[in-house]
Amino acid sequence: MRIHRMTATFGKLRGSTLELQDGLNILQAPNETGKSTWCAFLLAILYGINSRERDRAGFIADKNRFAPWSGVSMSGRMDCSTDLGELTLTRATRRQTSPMGEFAAVYTGTNEPVPGLTGTGCGESLLGISREVFERSAFIRQNGLSISQDAELERRVAALISSGEEGTSYTEAAEALKKQLNRRRHNRTGQLPALEAELADLERQLADSSALARQLADARAQAEALAVRVESVQGELAACDRWEAAQRRRVLSDAAEAARQAEDRAAQVREQLQRDQIPENETIARLRGAIVNLETTRKAVDKARSERDEAMKALLRAEAAVNESPFAGQTAEEARKSAASVPDSAPWPLSELLPSIFLGALALILSIISILGMNDAFADAIFYGIPCAIGALVIPIYKNHKWQKETSAFLKKHGVSSAAELRMQAAAYAKLWEARDAAQANANAKSAAADTLYNTLTSNEQGILLEVRRFAPGAFDIPTADQLLRSCAVRRKELAEVESAAREARLRCDLQAQQTPEADVPADEPPAPVRSREAVSADLEAARAALAQARSAADHLTGQLQALKNPEDLRARRAALEEQRAGLEAEYSAIRLAMETLERANTALQNRFSPELGRRAAEIFAQLTGSRYSGVVLDRSFRLSAEPAGDPVFRDAALLSAGTLDQLYLAVRLAICDLVLPPEKQVPIVLDDALANFDDRRCAAALRFLKEAAGDRQILLFTCHSREAEFFAGDGEVSIQRLTDAGEEV
Repeated sequence: MRIHRMTATFGKLRGSTLELQDGLNILQAPNETGKSTWCAFLLAILYGINSRERDRAGFIADKNRFAPWSGVSMSGRMDCSTDLGELTLTRATRRQTSPMGEFAAVYTGTNEPVPGLTGTGCGESLLGISREVFERSAFIRQNGLSISQDAELERRVAALISSGEEGTSYTEAAEALKKQLNRRRHNRTGQLPALEAELADLERQLADSSALARQLADARAQAEALAVRVESVQGELAACDRWEAAQRRRVLSDAAEAARQAEDRAAQVREQLQRDQIPENETIARLRGAIVNLETTRKAVDKARSERDEAMKALLRAEAAVNESPFAGQTAEEARKSAASVPDSAPWPLSELLPSIFLGALALILSIISILGMNDAFADAIFYGIPCAIGALVIPIYKNHKWQKETSAFLKKHGVSSAAELRMQAAAYAKLWEARDAAQANANAKSAAADTLYNTLTSNEQGILLEVRRFAPGAFDIPTADQLLRSCAVRRKELAEVESAAREARLRCDLQAQQTPEADVPADEPPAPVRSREAVSADLEAARAALAQARSAADHLTGQLQALKNPEDLRARRAALEEQRAGLEAEYSAIRLAMETLERANTALQNRFSPELGRRAAEIFAQLTGSRYSGVVLDRSFRLSAEPAGDPVFRDAALLSAGTLDQLYLAVRLAICDLVLPPEKQVPIVLDDALANFDDRRCAAALRFLKEAAGDRQILLFTCHSREAEFFAGDGEVSIQRLTDAGEEV
């Protein structure tokens, strides 16, 4: 088989195409560019996807792992050359529950289907091997280099060293014999343990039948004795009933007499209250409440009077403050006007007197000049000028002196030193005047409130006393009225108590009468019982319970005996089972002998199997390691050991380095391919980063071997390294491709 082209919408592949050549194909790509996805797609296009596989811890089913990232359905195509001709294989998804389940195989370039080629048998028809064999031989992953055992692979290996038929598998035969052996006995399960359990159950049933018969006889005897005991205790309980009936009649008579006496006492108290004209409880409560309210009103009166007295004191203090002022006797407005009449400065200040003084002095000078000149104006100067000059100088000075004297006396009278202080004093006097008026108004209001409350108190007291004197003429003051009301309340309470006692006595009598029917009265006084009713009832209950339990036990034992099979039938069944057990034990021994014989045959077959595969694996392993190892041995479970050159001691695979171990596994895989894969099918080999742990020298040896092996079949080597491509650079026999990201075309 030769693959020419693959186109996939699978996982991260979005319609990507991969072209392949004959021989060795080196497919280089970085990590996460779809190499493993291409390998999985190749497996899926040939063998399909298991839609029944489910995710589990640490594992994701292929149908979920490779679901296209874009959300579209899985699909793909592969063009290839096979022994059937040039074919085109396609798979698509019609139903989401069956990914890649729509299969078609046609001859390339036509729509003619390939007869007999189906989706389930495509891979096995084209490659000649099942999916399990392909995955364990030619499909080599880095994390899957080791070979696991499989019945199909085992049959193909066995065919190489036996008759050539592929229908023999030691694993399947051993498993079938083991199932038959386990069917007869496996620990506590199987046919033999079941028979032994049934025999033991039969023995138990026979023993139980004898034991139940004895227990039933004992239970019936116990039930008869308990029935006699119950009858005796019932007679004792009937005697208790007769004595208690007599006691109830006596109690009823006492209760009737007590009820009559209580009702008579209540009637007497009620008549006495009517004669004394004692008011009802509602009237008493209302009047006593009114008295309580009087106390509240009296406290309010006292408080109002106290507030009135405080207001009068405040008024006196305000009047005293007004009278102590220098403005006493004046109104506030008069005080303001009096203070405003005093100017802040003299009538003629110096600045205003300077012109007059200047004119007076000028007139005086002119008068003197006129006198000295002795002219006609002399007489005028003496008569007019001199007086005018003297007047202009003296009059302002006199006026200022007089103002100063009067002002000083006025300010001194009021105890201030300036007109500004006088006006401030007048303003303070006005505030004192207003405070006195406010105090007067407050005192008047408080007096009116106190008088109103007092009048209310007096009126309420008179009303209460008038109403109380209707039934208590001696109530002339509130304390006496309150005391009389208290007495009335006590007498009303006494009436309520005796009436309540009468009702309770009558209720007790009626209840006792209901509990003592007339027919329940005994003819004569019975004797008192020896035991209390509680003790007798408890004894009767215990006896009845014991009797019921004994009868139930007897019934249960009877049912058990009826449920058990006839002892004779049980013995016959036991004999048949013992015979059957002997036959199964003989079969068990025969199967064990067959398994031992098969094991010896398998050992002999291994002696023929291991050398052939080990020899071919050793040849490849020697080429891969540069003849460092010369031998390889393995058993049918593919457990490996390697023999170093010159050292006869085989090394277990677990002791090798990671790289050498991968090389050993690869050698065995390639040896299996040589021995197991049908040569006429030329099955391609797929390697996914299988050389990742190889050093450069052994990687080169592996590449040379793969190129040589590619002469007979197509080999696809996917790698994340560039050394493989560099190794074959310029070699025209090797196809080298450098893949881009899986989201782009390859």
